[in-house]
Amino acid sequence: MTSEAVAVPGGARPAPGGHGLGLGLGLRAQHLPHVLDEWPAVGWFEIISENFMDSGGYPRHALDRIAERYPIVMHGVSMSIGSTDPLDMDYLHRLRGLAEGVGALWVSDHVCWTGVAGVSTHELLPVPFTEDTLRHMAGRVGVVQDVLERPLVLENPSTYAAFANSTMTEWEFLARLCEESGCELLLDANNVYVSAVNHGFDPEEYVRELPHERVRQIHLAGHTDLGTHLIDTHDRPVSAPVWDLYRLAVELAGPTPTLLEWDEHIPPFPELLGELRKAERYRVNDG
Repeated sequence: MTSEAVAVPGGARPAPGGHGLGLGLGLRAQHLPHVLDEWPAVGWFEIISENFMDSGGYPRHALDRIAERYPIVMHGVSMSIGSTDPLDMDYLHRLRGLAEGVGALWVSDHVCWTGVAGVSTHELLPVPFTEDTLRHMAGRVGVVQDVLERPLVLENPSTYAAFANSTMTEWEFLARLCEESGCELLLDANNVYVSAVNHGFDPEEYVRELPHERVRQIHLAGHTDLGTHLIDTHDRPVSAPVWDLYRLAVELAGPTPTLLEWDEHIPPFPELLGELRKAERYRVNDG
């Protein structure tokens, strides 16, 4: 039996905070045939921007069909908003073209840098939380938003090292970046927990101190405990402490659109959907 999803019209902006979209999944290549055959009861899909920016053939055909029925949001890993390299304007224009083509409700990336001197590390690297970094990133966010003609949504990445010269906490930095640039937040509850364990801060304080009216989306994912530290692996179910953080986040920010990420050892689609639906017990007044 198939189920029709209720889609927001392509390009439409959801209610403040994005309330009303409900629960979504990352759209992965191995699940495209299942989605096209079954049209599962999922609120929306998130795509990795770089996987579709220059693609054609079956993947883009499948995405275009899916975008006719489901709201789509875009999540990137290459903007390098914290780098000292110039912004890649060709990349930004291709990003905008994809967003317009699939009617993406918003475009997100990470508070990080990915390379320098034109060389990409293919990693989401941490930035120092200083006044200089804040001014630098706020200016670059402004340029990106002008090109995209929409607010940029930025995610807190998981980190394994920190800069000794930081003068503010990560949550203070994010709050001020939103205030000074007009960007919005993708709150990754798993990343908060991973970084909190790795660096020794209170994850609940982090969530409480964010500007909750700026939280457009929430990510959930699994991580790996290596004893001395945690790694954000996206390859297993969401842990109990992350569910607790999610409960707090929706109490403070409301029933924000929530997405389950799973990028390695990806299970069959029905198993992913079952893990995603665990989030329903933590949401109140959804819709």
